[in-house]
Amino acid sequence: MSDVTSLNPGTNGLIADLVADLQPVKRLPSPWLRAALWLGIVVVLACALATVADLSALRHRLMGAPDMWLAVLGSTATAGLAAIAAFQLGLPDRGRAWALLPLPGLALWLGASGLGCARTWFLPETHGPADGKDCMMFIIGLSVPLTVVMFAMLRRGYSLYPSLAGAVGGLAVAAAAATLLNFFHPFDAAITDLAVHATAVALVVGANRLLGGAILAPRRRARA
Repeated sequence: MSDVTSLNPGTNGLIADLVADLQPVKRLPSPWLRAALWLGIVVVLACALATVADLSALRHRLMGAPDMWLAVLGSTATAGLAAIAAFQLGLPDRGRAWALLPLPGLALWLGASGLGCARTWFLPETHGPADGKDCMMFIIGLSVPLTVVMFAMLRRGYSLYPSLAGAVGGLAVAAAAATLLNFFHPFDAAITDLAVHATAVALVVGANRLLGGAILAPRRRARA
């Protein structure tokens, strides 16, 4: 039986060219572990903010308004589930369905926040003074470093849906920032506050979607 390479003298050269620039690839940690690491950074940030927040006022408000702690639970769940979904979407063998993972947390967050708004219509005194501009700046400002860390971790993967992965990552970032806002916003959100928060979250998600398309797109080396 004749040697295949003897019939195709260019085969060895072609294989040599293909493997010449290959570098060893370090296996990525699991998406669950990377999501846990990112959420750990959020927890560290929460601990730092707690040192300058009025925790007694926050505790009193959470105990007095069930819908508020449900809203906090919803935003926290959204951040965690969206982070898991984003890192899952960062792998090439994961489907778009992972983007649906944060929906239960998001539904609880929106529903409980809506209940808080409804109560302020009937009991206006339950709503404290708030500056919508400050809330928006807090969410957007805190989202910047969280986004930098998120994309630095996501970029090591190979997402087939970079814009979707970026948007879901943005939802995790925005939900985490909105959760941490409660340290300095320990009262019900009126409809205007909720609109401001929703706008800030939408801006963060939209910006991350655009960044995802630019930063997380599969990188293909140009052939000479």
